[in-house]
Amino acid sequence: MPVDEEQRYKKVRQGAWIGIIGNLLLAVIKGVAGVLANSRALIADAVHSASDVIGSVAVLIGVRAAKLPPDRDHPYGHGKAESVAAIIVAVLLFIVGFEIALNSIQDLTEPVVVPGMLAIYVIIFSILAKELMFRYKHYLGKKYNSEALITDAWHHRSDVFSSLAVLIGVSAALIGQGLEVSWLLYADLVAGIFVSILIMRMAWKLGKESIHNALDHVLHDEDTVHMREVAAKVPGVLQMDEFHAREHGHYVIVDIKISVDPMITVEEGHTIGKQVKTELLKEARVKDVLVHINPYDEEEKL
Repeated sequence: MPVDEEQRYKKVRQGAWIGIIGNLLLAVIKGVAGVLANSRALIADAVHSASDVIGSVAVLIGVRAAKLPPDRDHPYGHGKAESVAAIIVAVLLFIVGFEIALNSIQDLTEPVVVPGMLAIYVIIFSILAKELMFRYKHYLGKKYNSEALITDAWHHRSDVFSSLAVLIGVSAALIGQGLEVSWLLYADLVAGIFVSILIMRMAWKLGKESIHNALDHVLHDEDTVHMREVAAKVPGVLQMDEFHAREHGHYVIVDIKISVDPMITVEEGHTIGKQVKTELLKEARVKDVLVHINPYDEEEKL
């Protein structure tokens, strides 16, 4: 059965707000702790969390725009607004990954500062919080088919990797200081470069998929088997000439051409087409159906 649009909107919006509030709190906590513990890596991670707020705001705007009803300029609705928001988040994610790599490379030439133990506790808290945010938003994104929310969820997972790199770096620096092993002091910078590559790779993959979906992606035949079977079973449908299910954000718009008995009246043909539309609208994700009626031609079939 189709997903209730109002419920979907509330849940996806809830996920976006959790991202905004959570990232703001983490940015403040990590920023203060970074200054108190004299940890440049933690301060940089705080900036990373602050930048994530922009991504969550983009998701919120995209979700609100996608909820708008069809109008004269957008007769098929505004579902693609979520795909646009997902692309924006992916771009931001790539930029963040690049900045982390650049800062890590630049820090290799500067004096190494060993942070305090406070940084360790805050980083562990950040990792746990971000993992919980990822799991919750990924669950909502999958359940309500929100591309923007799924992309933003993976943004949180990238933050987990980033914080893990900071944890490894800070721990290595403390161990290096205790054991007087100087090369360990640079472990955080090396880990930061490695993680930044993972983040940029993830951003590229998510961005590529979002752009693909925004360009009127049509579901593959294996994904529309049930839909085509439903349409073919409607009494009066003698042949299915064409079937396309276009993804329009979180919902699908079906374009279908069917053949009916050429000897029936226009009204009877219209009734058959209306029944096909009614049955397809019962399918999950299907929001609109455009039916074209053709006269059945036995010779053309042969």
